[in-house]
Amino acid sequence: MPNVPERQVRALFNEQTITLYQAYSPQIADSALLAQRFVPPFKMERMTWVKPSFLWMMYRSGWAAKPGQERILAIDITRSGFEWALAHSCVSSHELEVDGSHQQWVEHKQASPVRIQWDPERSLVLEPLGHRTIQIGLSGEAIRRYVDEWIVRITDITGLADDVHSLVITGQLGAARAKVPVELAYPLRQTLCQVIGASWDVHDV
Repeated sequence: MPNVPERQVRALFNEQTITLYQAYSPQIADSALLAQRFVPPFKMERMTWVKPSFLWMMYRSGWAAKPGQERILAIDITRSGFEWALAHSCVSSHELEVDGSHQQWVEHKQASPVRIQWDPERSLVLEPLGHRTIQIGLSGEAIRRYVDEWIVRITDITGLADDVHSLVITGQLGAARAKVPVELAYPLRQTLCQVIGASWDVHDV
């Protein structure tokens, strides 16, 4: 992907929703699919990380092969919920240009229910690329809102992950690419870009 800014929020989205990915055990996935929300054995007390990058999810889960990550879920949530999470977030490590002094960052982190990490985006063969993708960690009020208010639909896409992986390992990269969800730059206000440390000039609306 030439000329992609280092930190750009890219996702599959429409006017109402944005798609995020998580990987879980069959027990958690089956319960969530049946209820169309997260219910036990999902634990509300733990921080949960959501990712808008399909290929980063494939990297993290080892193409749904790692223990406890055998099922890939696509979670469609409201865009208003997604933007609430960003507005109430703090980057996971101190960045002077985002939070100012180290003490300001510590205070912001303590007050925030959401964490932001920027990790190298991945190619079809899961090699790191030169630009980054966002991960969003939800806890406290954020995870309660996520589970109770923001989720519109939960879909099992483990079959899609298996299909793409099969094409990749047989060298059919063009066919694999055609199956990967199309993730475009998500429009964000400059103020939100500042909060999450994104490249605001490509997001500003």
